Amino acid sequence: MRIAILGATSQIARDLIVSFSAGEEHHLHLFARRPDEVTKWLVSVGLSACYSVDGFSEFSKQEFDAVINFVGVGNPAQALAMGNSIFDITLQFDEMVLAYLRIHPACRYLFLSSGAVYGSAFDEPVTGNTPAIVAINNLSSQEWYGAAKLHAECRHRAHPELSIIDIRVFNYFSRTQDLSARFLITDMMRAIRDKTVLKTSADYIVRDFLHPSDFYKLVNVLLSAPPNNAAVDCYTRAPIEKTKLLAAMQENFRLRYEITEAASSINATGGKPYYYSLNTRAADFGYEPSLTSLEGILQETNEIFQHLIF
Repeated sequence: MRIAILGATSQIARDLIVSFSAGEEHHLHLFARRPDEVTKWLVSVGLSACYSVDGFSEFSKQEFDAVINFVGVGNPAQALAMGNSIFDITLQFDEMVLAYLRIHPACRYLFLSSGAVYGSAFDEPVTGNTPAIVAINNLSSQEWYGAAKLHAECRHRAHPELSIIDIRVFNYFSRTQDLSARFLITDMMRAIRDKTVLKTSADYIVRDFLHPSDFYKLVNVLLSAPPNNAAVDCYTRAPIEKTKLLAAMQENFRLRYEITEAASSINATGGKPYYYSLNTRAADFGYEPSLTSLEGILQETNEIFQHLIF
């Protein structure tokens, strides 16, 4: 299968490219706004002779069996810095793919969406019956990212004749994570690396961190399944509570932490106590996760700090 990867500079896209490189059943063509950066990265991971790399202007000139669109932002600080342009960027590249599908209707389209499409409350985990709640009369900047993704999903459902699957990523963590990003998990990594004390709030939160291997498994089953127009939520074998994650990182990597009144992480899309999904529609396509959130985090953290002695 010939697959176009759009937004090949993103972390999750790069992890998927590395996962794909272990097999020979797919041929990837990588596209990015900064193709030179992608080329340098391929050299750094020993894949320089494996894939073609181009700017987006070359996309429509090629024939593909599938397109995977990763274009967007990868961390809260980027989301805040991008501001309202997230609407234009999301629309621009989504429309580019939809125009391609009108000419090549047999091509499959996987769109990287977000759990933020459900809204910003998350007072309980979402399910297959959870509605998207958008404060349309009082839309805050924290909701722009989710609204942009929801807008794209609505456009996709309006084309039932096309094979489009939206993949809603809630949380994702790998050894390639940019440790300067302002997530709670990266705040933990920096505290371990720098031997400093993590200051974090007492807020009760639960997260479900997808591992690269399970994301790769999900993408493969979606590409192999009969054509469909749908949305699937990402999930692992089990989510992880914040207190249990802190305790595990303390036990395994000597994380030092202190509970404070105010949180230090950036909440670019709002506070979410239960930011994970119980919607297992992906199982209908053959997806079965191998790891729990904690297993995946410990595995990847071991790789990040393999040179350190604890």
